[in-house]
Amino acid sequence: MSLPMQPRWNGGAVGGVRLTGLLGYPVGHSLSPAMHNAAFACCGLDDWLYVLVPTPPDRFDRHVRTLMEAGFAGWNVTVPHKQRMLAYLHEMSDEVRAVGACNTVRVQDGRLVGFNTDVVGFMEGMVAAGSIAPGAGAVVLGAGGAARAVAYALASAGHSVLVLARRPQQAAELAGALAPFVPVPVRHDRLERSILEAGLADAQLLVNCTPAGMWPHEHQTPLPDGTRLPAHLLVYDLIYNPRRTRLLRQAHAAGCRTQDGLEMLVRQGAAAFHIWTACPPPVAVMRQAVAHLSL
Repeated sequence: MSLPMQPRWNGGAVGGVRLTGLLGYPVGHSLSPAMHNAAFACCGLDDWLYVLVPTPPDRFDRHVRTLMEAGFAGWNVTVPHKQRMLAYLHEMSDEVRAVGACNTVRVQDGRLVGFNTDVVGFMEGMVAAGSIAPGAGAVVLGAGGAARAVAYALASAGHSVLVLARRPQQAAELAGALAPFVPVPVRHDRLERSILEAGLADAQLLVNCTPAGMWPHEHQTPLPDGTRLPAHLLVYDLIYNPRRTRLLRQAHAAGCRTQDGLEMLVRQGAAAFHIWTACPPPVAVMRQAVAHLSL
């Protein structure tokens, strides 16, 4: 899918403009500039601008320092830097401390304050999809920064959570890191068909936190070959580009309820907007700005 030209940071300060942006690699697929710049315009913040900051891993340290020197008001953090960002923070929210991943930074008096808006974004997206029963089981695919936020959100709400990853050690590390912060233990195992199907039999929710199916690899699915999805599931794919991923097509064919990642994108973005500007976020405007771009 082709996107309209996205504003990119040129490496320096921009006179008279309060800069925010997205720090990650790659970032060319992101819809965040369209969403945030529409919100700034709606709220009369004409001197604010959101830009893309492509940051390969070997440039991360240099870019963080340069963003501060350029006077950025804050920025979002995406793969592969959500966990690495913690080492640069002067303060962090309880969610960042628990999840071990930061997706939003506010610059405050020369200090970096870290937040994780993925937690609230995910839960509000699930509410939009109709939610699941209190305490119901959930299976989370993947063990990266997004999976940490999702597992934390679900376990904090009292849901039984099973994290499955192709690298089981990574899933074990996730569960161990969350243990001190959640009221119920997070289980973990290898992502393979028999284990997944057994977990889904007792669950009401399946969440894909892997990049499998994201543009330009729309043919991919996180499900092992031959996996059968029970019709009682809500299948929630955090991917929003494309919105109708192969996983969601498989879920629809199995009779499941489905939710794509667009609402999470909008809701976590709205939380970040408020952190930076202290203004009530225009959620409907933000959603409208990206809905037609994500197909």
